[in-house]
Order: sequence, then structure tokens, then C-alpha cells
Amino acid sequence: MTISTINEDDNQEEQKVKNNTILSINDLSVEYRTLEGTVYAVNGISLKVSKGKALGIVGETGAGKTTTVLTVLRLLPKQGFITNGEIFFTQSNLLKLPKKKMEKIRGNQISMIFQDPMSSLNPIFTVGDQIAETIKIHNKISWNEAQKKAREMLKAVEISTDRADEFPHEFSGGMIQRVMIAIALACQPHLIIADEPTTALDVTIQTQVLTLMKELKKKYNTSMIFITHDLSIVPELCEEVAVMYAGRILEKGVIQEIYNNPLHPYTIGLFDCIPDFDNPEKNIRPIPGIAPSPKTLSKGCSFYSRCSVRMDKCENNMPYLVSINTKHQVACFKFIESKANKGNKAK
Repeated sequence: MTISTINEDDNQEEQKVKNNTILSINDLSVEYRTLEGTVYAVNGISLKVSKGKALGIVGETGAGKTTTVLTVLRLLPKQGFITNGEIFFTQSNLLKLPKKKMEKIRGNQISMIFQDPMSSLNPIFTVGDQIAETIKIHNKISWNEAQKKAREMLKAVEISTDRADEFPHEFSGGMIQRVMIAIALACQPHLIIADEPTTALDVTIQTQVLTLMKELKKKYNTSMIFITHDLSIVPELCEEVAVMYAGRILEKGVIQEIYNNPLHPYTIGLFDCIPDFDNPEKNIRPIPGIAPSPKTLSKGCSFYSRCSVRMDKCENNMPYLVSINTKHQVACFKFIESKANKGNKAK
């Protein structure tokens, strides 16, 4: 009777999580096949994004962050190949959808804000026309109606509607990123992917854009994936975070867990690289070494050569994610063995 009750509780909790999940990436692997060799960009990652919540994906350049989200949108370049995995969005596997159905989802139900907004906008069309075009593609409305809604979106991102007739080159970097946010929100998507949207902005403008994104996310109840290499800005916007390295997830969980109790040596190293303005005497400790080439990944832990607490088994064995609690997972043999030892003691 007790076992049955436990199983029922587990099933109910699992169903609750499933119902509250808008995007589920399961065991995804992606590689680029080039003349110089195969690049193993994403290697068996699994992630979930909850409805109305934001997930931050953090890692160095080359970690596989952008490849992951381009796969979600099915926008990989021709050299990119999905070798394994599933991506479910509102119960549909995006990797198996026909091209036309995917086009209806892209820009409508899932939108993306790119890192370099200037290269994402057409310089010969006004910003108002470009927002209106996105709206008209996905809605059966007249051009005048689309233009009217475009101006409403400019107002939503705190840009004067008078500027709808101006061209991209007439806007500053921060203002043009607001235009990109307006385009992304134009069709009120269920999910927005933001790929390092504040990297090219100065600190003051960066804060303004993050605050705006947070307010709009709450207003429209939109889910979000926020990609960055800067751990310090993730809490401004996200409720959960995943730390990515060499195409794998090394640690993930809710913000409070990861920031108050980082466990993986790589995550700890990232935090040690952040200046502490409340404690200016704190020394910044860079992570030694460099990230491995995605063309020559070893069989073992990808962080092995840079890790200060590595063990012999780490060199040729790949650690898997183990749950520290219901809100925190880490892929490190130190915690895998600790978990196993506790299990043996319990027996």
C-alpha cells in the first residue's frame, strides 16, 4: 500500500512537471561536418523550459549554446547534422515537423533575438515596416493593421511611435536591440530565445535592456531561453540556469541553488572570474588552461585537463548528471560517488 502511494505521488509530480513544460530537449547531439573534420558541438544534452519562466544557458564561447537554440528553430547551417535527440514544443517534436509547419512556428510561436541586431535588420526598410512584415506573415490582417500593431510594439519597448519611419542606421545599439525585442514579441510568442542580446551594449544600456526584457516577459507571460557567457547578469532575468561546457551540461538547477551552492569545479571557476564590487580586495582567479577542441573531445570528462579536483577515473569516463536535490543537478564523479556511497549505506 505504501509503495503504491509513493508511485502515485511520483507519477502526479511527473505529470505536473510535464504539463508545466513548454520546451523539452532530450539527449540532443549535433555535429558539424567540415573539410577540416567533424566538430562535435552538442553532445547529449537534456533541458526543460517551464511555462512563463526563463532558463539561462551559460558557458564560454564554443560551448554549444548557440548551436543548441539554432537546432530548436531548425536553423542549422548545411554543415550541421542532428545525430540524436528529440525537441518537444507544446507536445510536438520539432525535429519531425514538415518544413511548412516549422515555418509557421518560427517567428510566431518561437522567436529569437540575435546577438548582433544590425546584421539581423534590412538597412533599406524602416523599422516600422520590418516589424509590420513579421506581424503580417503570421496574421491574416491588412498592411495598415500590421503597421498600427507595429507602432504599438515600438511603444511597448519604450520607443516613440514617431520613429517607426526611420531606418536601422538612425538608431543607437541599445535602441536597435529594443526594435529586435519588438519584432520578437510582435506575434506574442510562447517562447523567446535571446542569444547574448546585451553583449555588444555598454553596462548602462545593458541594464536597461535586461529590465525591459524582464518586464515584457512578465507582461506577456512568455517563456525564455537566455544565452550568455556572463553569470553575473543571469539572475536579473532567469529562474533557472544551465552551465554548458564543450557541448555538455555540467550543472543545472534553480538560480538560488546554483548561485548559493555551486558544485562543479567549472561553475565555481566561472564565479571566481566575476569581480566582487562589495569586496574589491578579492582576487579574480581565472580558470587555468583552455577549453578542448570540439573536434578532438576525449572519452572522459571534458573539463579534466583544467580541473583541480580531478580523479583518475575522470580521464576516460564521462560523468553523468546526478541530482543533489530536486532543484539541483551536477555532472561530476565527486558527487556521483558520494551519492553511490550514501545509497550503499542506506542498504
